[in-house]
Amino acid sequence: MSASHIIDGEESVTAVVQAAMANTADPRLRRIMAAVVEHAHALIRDVDLTTEEFEAGIRFLTLLGQQTNDRHNEVVLAADVLGISTLVAMRNHPDCDGQTAAALLGPFWRADAPVCANGDNIARCDMPGPVMDVSGTVTDLAGNPLAGAIVDVWQASPVGLYENQDPHQPEMNLRGRFRTDARGRYWFRTVRPAGYPVPTHGIVGNLLRAQGRHCMRPAHVHFMVCHEGYETVITQVFADDSEHLDSDVVFGVRRSLVGRFRPHTPVPGSDEPQFRLDYDFVLQPGTSCLPVPPIK
Repeated sequence: MSASHIIDGEESVTAVVQAAMANTADPRLRRIMAAVVEHAHALIRDVDLTTEEFEAGIRFLTLLGQQTNDRHNEVVLAADVLGISTLVAMRNHPDCDGQTAAALLGPFWRADAPVCANGDNIARCDMPGPVMDVSGTVTDLAGNPLAGAIVDVWQASPVGLYENQDPHQPEMNLRGRFRTDARGRYWFRTVRPAGYPVPTHGIVGNLLRAQGRHCMRPAHVHFMVCHEGYETVITQVFADDSEHLDSDVVFGVRRSLVGRFRPHTPVPGSDEPQFRLDYDFVLQPGTSCLPVPPIK
């Protein structure tokens, strides 16, 4: 063993570990791992972590991996309920120049949603709850319409379940991709989503209960808007009358993302309630790219 790796006492551990990693070729990896070690070691000293608490932490991290599969992502859920996902989204996609505010991706986005024509209904089966028409425009920072932008949408059902959680919903229900027209417009029909609890059957649910926290999210629709030459916007639009707007368990609500889910004239011949959401998106120049899907 190199003399530089011999531990002389508790106070020398951090410096020895940092020295061992100093030859990391990738400068970004070197900086990130140095910070991870520095802050992790500082945490241990700050809270005076016990062996039992260390073992409990290892079990928590192990279960996050074991409880993640193709249809459920406990790791992403943990990052969401700890505010990590929201902080990363806000720091990497600031809205200071007028672009649409970003929000966390969440654990339910699936790649390759059905390609739809504007005006299509993404509710692919009979569903309880009121119809909702959604429309808006996609523009650049100067207000010029962006034709051909892809608007990827996904949402929970009126009973608060995504299609991958609910055996009664058909494949890719309440998901779709729309392309804006020459005037930058998109529009589609759906059903009004409900607020819902995040999954609590796993280790993250145990954490929320231990913290005395509720597990609810306010009603919302997810959007991912892409156009070549522009930064992809990943966001959510929340119902203005929803419960838990001020206590979203994953800290996703921002004032600019609260939309009006307003009632309007029912479908002719029907007395069922109907709603409308109008929401415009503004993209800034940048690189168009898609995230890694949290589930398949």
